[in-house]
Parts: sequence; structure tokens; C-alpha cells
Amino acid sequence: MLPHEGKVALITGASRGIGRGVALCLAEEGADVVVNYRTHPDEAEEVVSAIEAMGRSAMAYGADVADRDAVTAMFAAAIERFGRIDIAVANAAYSRRQPVLEADWDTFRRTIEVSQFGVFHTCQFAAQQMVAQEQVGRSRGKIVIISSIHAELPVRESAAYNMAKAAINHFTQTLANELMPYHINVNVINPGWIDTPGERTWASEEDIIAGAERMPWKRLGLPEDIAYAVSFLASDRADYVTGSTLRVDGGYMLAVEIP
Repeated sequence: MLPHEGKVALITGASRGIGRGVALCLAEEGADVVVNYRTHPDEAEEVVSAIEAMGRSAMAYGADVADRDAVTAMFAAAIERFGRIDIAVANAAYSRRQPVLEADWDTFRRTIEVSQFGVFHTCQFAAQQMVAQEQVGRSRGKIVIISSIHAELPVRESAAYNMAKAAINHFTQTLANELMPYHINVNVINPGWIDTPGERTWASEEDIIAGAERMPWKRLGLPEDIAYAVSFLASDRADYVTGSTLRVDGGYMLAVEIP
């Protein structure tokens, strides 16, 4: 039996990058999937088509996770379609690089609203649904939050993103603590430098190649590297893991040198 056979997963920011990788991985391992997106609807539909080609069910749903009402509507649509949520992956994020001295407030606030508040909305509604539904198997549900090594590393020109990621890591432990009586697992993943369309907004192909040579594994991470970690944390094999932070960075943080 596949590890996620018969389960329903909701992944935010799933039309591209890490979210797309997670959606496809969980579908390959048996799950039906709600593919959330804000932009790139065509790519979201491509993910849905790929999942359906595997013999699973999927739906795309456009919602800005910073908009609480939109997230409420998304969960309602997901429950109407599938009846339950077994796995929720809070992946959607936003970032614009600006030094603190020059940061535009609207841009700064938007980063917090998506990367921090959006995670809260997603996780709160997922938790409420999981508490209300019948338990199947060992756990009543699995929540996985996608954070970043930015939660640990104060990268320049990323103050809002760094703040948001540090906050959601602590939020993970709080939520895990509160949901233990319901046997709902909550964990967070800190990806390192991952080769995604979003990353290529800031880095050229030459930057990617040069950066990979400086990495301990001599490559950037791939969306599937994070997806495999999500799959584990969302499975029964991780039944005894909650409130934990899993760094998936190919040794990046270990290799950081103090100047």
C-alpha cells in the first residue's frame, strides 16, 4: 500500500517550485490533492492534469493565503469536494529583497502577510478541520510548514522574510504543543538554497552554476528534495515526530564560515 493512499492533501503555493514538487510527490504516493495557487493558473492546471494522469483526484483553487476570507473559502471548497483534509502543507511565501534602510513599507508588510499570516490562516483552518473529522489510522492529521534557513541565518536585504520565517518556526512548536491532545502532528522544514522559478527571479543561470560549486553537495537543492521530506513527515512513519524542525539544505548551514 502506498504511504498516502486514500488521504487528501492541501498544499499552498503548489503551482510552481517546492509546492509543485510536494503536490506531485504526495500524489505519486497515493494522495488526492488540492493545488492552491495565487498566480500562474495555467501551471496549477498542469499540476492537476499530471496528478489525474496518475489516477488520483485533484483540484486547483486560486486563493491569496494572506486573505483570510479566501483561505476560508478554499477550505470549504476542498471539504465539499473531498470531505476531509489529512495533510496540510503551508508552503506559499512571498519575498522582495530590500535593505532595511530603504525598505518600502507596503512591500515589507506584504511579505509578512503572506509568509507569516498566510501560514497561520492555513494551519488554523487545517487544524480546525482535522480536530472535527474522524481519525483514520494513527494520526488525526499532519501539518507541515515550509520555512527556510532564513529563520536561522540573518541574510542581508531579507529582513521581512527572515522575520516571517523565524516566527513560523516558533509557531510550529506552539501549534504542535496545542494539538498533541488531538494526535495531530505539526512539523517544519527549513530548506536551503533550492532551484525554483522564484529563486531564478534573483539569480541568473551563471549565478546558479557558480553557487552550486560553492555548495557542499556541489548542487542546489531540488523541489523533490523537500517533497521527500514532506512525504516522510506526513506519513505514519513519522507518527512519533511533532514540533520538530528538519533542515534540508545539503549541509549549507554547516559549511557557513564565520568571517
